[in-house]
Amino acid sequence: MSDSQPREVEHEITVSAPASEVYRLIADVENWPRIFPPTIYVDHVERSGDEELIRIWATANGEAKNWTSRRHLDPEAMRITFRQQVSTPPVATMGGTWIIEALSETESRVRLQHDYTAVDDDPAGLAWIEEAVDRNSRSELAALRTNVELATASEELTFSFEDTVEIAGAAKDVYDFINEAGLWSERLPHVATVRLSEESPGLQTLEMDTRAKDGSVHTTKSYRVCLEGERIAYKQTTLPALMNLHTGLWTFRETDAGTLATSQHTVVIRAENIGRILGPEADVAQAKEYVRSALSTNSRATLGHAKDYAEARR
Repeated sequence: MSDSQPREVEHEITVSAPASEVYRLIADVENWPRIFPPTIYVDHVERSGDEELIRIWATANGEAKNWTSRRHLDPEAMRITFRQQVSTPPVATMGGTWIIEALSETESRVRLQHDYTAVDDDPAGLAWIEEAVDRNSRSELAALRTNVELATASEELTFSFEDTVEIAGAAKDVYDFINEAGLWSERLPHVATVRLSEESPGLQTLEMDTRAKDGSVHTTKSYRVCLEGERIAYKQTTLPALMNLHTGLWTFRETDAGTLATSQHTVVIRAENIGRILGPEADVAQAKEYVRSALSTNSRATLGHAKDYAEARR
């Protein structure tokens, strides 16, 4: 831990949306992977009134990192203060405040303040943090503006769905099958090649070449967060032309009969590519159905093989 004075920096942006809407979007961490490009997954560790402890997995300068952060929400003042509980080197301490100010009924200013110190006050560490904070703050604020302003427009383009399979086997075996994605090219017919790296326990980078029903091969890249046998969350960073966003969650629930395994997807359609991919007559509803069918086919195939794997081990 550093005893030096923290460095302080502030970034701001003007958003064409009511301040209350902007505040709500930032306050609700479940939406962060959809709003902020660096964020992979966020979950609550504890909650009490206006205080909460959250776990965040995000990329910084191209590396996947995770940390816990304590937040205090003040809806009246439209301020959210945050302080990392356990930081990842080179960060020794990190905290800050979101401040949302109404400029008019339809416009607001968002200020994002940070203060930080580096492990052992290392100059190289400070430079790394400064670059990461600057890049992530700019990208977060730009994405926040885009997503708040498009909230109404993208409502029609955003959808979620899930597939669930009953498995007469142990949840741990099903989890292991999904977790061990490095073996998928041997275990799943629709996966041609796979490259899996695990930078730290439970934090994976997964690159795959998958075969579609028409025989074409698509390369995808995802960051995955694997949580103690109960769920695996991911965010796809290399996206097919029809998607602006794709996040997913695998969950495994013990039942009297075995396990309920669910694959959940959240997608935002890239409207400008619908005509090019599906033809000039195609609309948003057809694009959703096309994407849903493609994702569901792969999810169900993966769950089917996970079922065979787990039931064979019972």
